Amino acid sequence: MESGYFLIDNMIMMRKFLAIICLLYSIVSCNDNVIKKPKNIIDKDKMINILYDLSLLESINAQNLNGGISNKSVNDYIYEKYKIDSVQLIENNKYYASDIEEYKKMFEVIKERLNNETLKNEGELKKNGQHVSPSTSNQPIPDTPQVQ
Repeated sequence: MESGYFLIDNMIMMRKFLAIICLLYSIVSCNDNVIKKPKNIIDKDKMINILYDLSLLESINAQNLNGGISNKSVNDYIYEKYKIDSVQLIENNKYYASDIEEYKKMFEVIKERLNNETLKNEGELKKNGQHVSPSTSNQPIPDTPQVQ
């Protein structure tokens, strides 16, 4: 009869131990930023500018304007303009993307800049008497350009 109590006590102890382990694991694993901050962090405004330029270059490439642009040319342009390398760009993009809410805010800024630039260019075309295509006028710009 005493061995039955011993088994029940052991089961209760094991459940408490398991609950404590699960609690500790939850506390340790719940970190706001899983991706560590890169050594060569690109400040947020510069990263927005990089993503903006990538968006423009992607649009040119997608529309195949002037024969399109090779991915190598796009990458070389970005690396040279911002004095960064591919590893730095990838690490920083992962870091900023790990905070999805902040990353969305960054792309809202980019989207606003793209919309403003579109309106400005359409105004210039109209001012010069050139026709603005209804297929491009007032079209929403995609939310998230692709980072290569």
